[in-house]
Amino acid sequence: MMVFCYPKCTTCQKALAWLSKRGVSYTLRDIKLENPTYEELKAWHQKSGLPLKTFFNTSGLSYRALNLKERLGAMGEEEMFRLLAADGMLVKRPLVVSDSLVLVGFQEKEWEKAI
Repeated sequence: MMVFCYPKCTTCQKALAWLSKRGVSYTLRDIKLENPTYEELKAWHQKSGLPLKTFFNTSGLSYRALNLKERLGAMGEEEMFRLLAADGMLVKRPLVVSDSLVLVGFQEKEWEKAI
């Protein structure tokens, strides 16, 4: 299981503590230093079944700086994937990926069911 986090993010810290408390092993990838690639994002989006907009960190500074609240609705998927792949801080975190699941954001009840 790969967990994409930003170490300074308190939600990511809570998620990692939650995983550790349950003895779940994972590999950590700093989303700012090694952001997901276009290909990875495309595959995870397809596997997740979630709307692509779910993958955006709507509360982040990058999201606001690019005025994506207004622009995202008019964008095609290709442009959205390219934006996400260009800046890891645009990706909602934590992002958990394994062979069998994709979880976007930390919601304890959802994680309890999936992990």
